[in-house]
Amino acid sequence: MAQARFSLKDALFNADKTAYLGGLLAQADGGFDRAGFERDVMARLPELELKQRIDHIAEVLTRYLPAEFEAAADLIARALPPELDPQKTDDDFGDFIFAPFGAFVAKQGMEQPEHALETLATLTKRFSMEYAIRDFLNAREALVMEVMQDWAQDSNYHLRRLVSEGTRPRLPWGRKIALDYHAPLVFLDRLYADPTRYVTRSVANHLNDISKFDPDVVLSRLARWRAEGRQSGKEMDWITRHALRGLVKQGHSGALDLLGYHAKPPVAPPELRVLTPDVAIGTALAFEVNLRAESDVDLLTDYALEFLKADGRYRVKVFKLKQLHLKAGQSVTIGKRHRLRGDATTYRLYPGAQRMKLQVNGVVRAAGTFNLTQA
Repeated sequence: MAQARFSLKDALFNADKTAYLGGLLAQADGGFDRAGFERDVMARLPELELKQRIDHIAEVLTRYLPAEFEAAADLIARALPPELDPQKTDDDFGDFIFAPFGAFVAKQGMEQPEHALETLATLTKRFSMEYAIRDFLNAREALVMEVMQDWAQDSNYHLRRLVSEGTRPRLPWGRKIALDYHAPLVFLDRLYADPTRYVTRSVANHLNDISKFDPDVVLSRLARWRAEGRQSGKEMDWITRHALRGLVKQGHSGALDLLGYHAKPPVAPPELRVLTPDVAIGTALAFEVNLRAESDVDLLTDYALEFLKADGRYRVKVFKLKQLHLKAGQSVTIGKRHRLRGDATTYRLYPGAQRMKLQVNGVVRAAGTFNLTQA
């Protein structure tokens, strides 16, 4: 029997999670109609996608919470469980079932923005409010930016992270914001020195967003932060690598130079050998790369796969291969198997001649081809 595919939406929003949310609200207010709330949520939940489930639960909340926003917000605050562990430093996103509270606040609290922002600050210590805050940035930009000045200095790292994450120019799944991307840089100037990886990861992701349309701003900021010396060398190296990952894949010379990978490294012409010239969809492409250093050198290697599209053009995807340091005269062979999935939901593979290229420090140094066949 075929095994059922994992469903993120069903794992995050389901009957048990709905009952948990209803139970918290009923415990905080004995008059809350828990049975009606759970019934109305589950009436439509199974047919909805993930984001739609958040909005649906938020809409049902408007029927069961007090009509006056401040009373509803106070009930939400009383219903919340204890804050997330303040001793953690990373990977503490929280429980998705609290996302509908954020959507409720964004929809119902716009006319009481001070109270609404206080509620989001309370909520984000249980689940990140990076999506809900964007509605307020669009409608109440000046107020939000003023409040964020305090949040950026708060003792709770979830609130500090919200300042960076909520203002990202291209937050995945997030509503587009009209905020000038230069405006939050003053916050990042403080947050890059944060002792918590959860915060510095957001700062790096924020810079990676900006790098897609203004690489010079990112490069100059990283260089300035490094010169200031307010972050540890190890963490500053990590922030720099993570912030520049998009530019590195593009072979951006400025980004690679900042990382210490020069465009013309002292290496012999690399050898790229495709070990599987004919590959069936669903199996793996196998290849080897041989590198020989002529003097001591740091190398960053990537490979680009150019997949044939239905219209005869090519779609390019770049993947990391290996980061290494070679001594003068040292040779190394790197082997790789890359699975060519036939069940991906974001793209489709088409049989025919495909191309691949080897990038060394952002520059294409070798190329090859392979033939893709039906499984």
